[in-house]
Amino acid sequence: MTELAVTLGNLRLANPVLAASGTFGAGREASAFVDLASLGGVIVKSMTLTPWSGKPTPRMCETPSGMLNAIGIQNKGVEHFLTEDLPWLTSQEATVVASIAGNSVDEFVKVAHRIEAANTSLAAVELNISCPNLEDRNHMFAHSAPATAEVVRGVKAVLRSKPVFAKLSPNVTSIPLIAESALEAGADGLSLINTVFGMAVDVAHRRPKLAGGMGGLSGPAIRPIAVRAIHEVHRIWPHVPIIGQGGVQT
Repeated sequence: MTELAVTLGNLRLANPVLAASGTFGAGREASAFVDLASLGGVIVKSMTLTPWSGKPTPRMCETPSGMLNAIGIQNKGVEHFLTEDLPWLTSQEATVVASIAGNSVDEFVKVAHRIEAANTSLAAVELNISCPNLEDRNHMFAHSAPATAEVVRGVKAVLRSKPVFAKLSPNVTSIPLIAESALEAGADGLSLINTVFGMAVDVAHRRPKLAGGMGGLSGPAIRPIAVRAIHEVHRIWPHVPIIGQGGVQT
């Protein structure tokens, strides 16, 4: 029988297939179609310190070879994850990776404190730093090397026993520059990539198809962008664990 187990630093997974954070949610709906225990891991939808209602609708639309979304990280918060989602995932024998988000470094750190205090069986934590930084005029953390480092450093100071992966944005001039800042700040690995900025227009009504105008493009169209980003980072740091995401189909 073929051995499919892989190691990402100190993290060992049964196989290299993980469900990426986002549309997979906490796995409840998907469990009707796939045995969660058979996956290498489930990276749950990003959670925040308090519940977020997300952005106005419409916030999704189909595009050629992909989909645009501007969900706004709608979620029920870290407490709901710890008391409802995680126990259920554990009952399914899933290998769980938490994805955390926030609008300030302090929010990221407080979510990390809750996870650490809960003493959970989480395999790892992913930092969704493609969030607006309210302390820096809403610029995304992942678009700034110093801001990326600050989040990683703050979370790593709390989560000492779990691997931390920084999820980077492709919407930058140099993704290796951001990767370097994350790694120097203590990230155990990287998740590449998040969605690509895009926009679709309703020509008949002469307005954007998304209420917020722009959104994040996902789907098959972005896979070459993800492969390029992974290549750029891997050739500089060949021993750094990377979780590849974006446009992957099974």
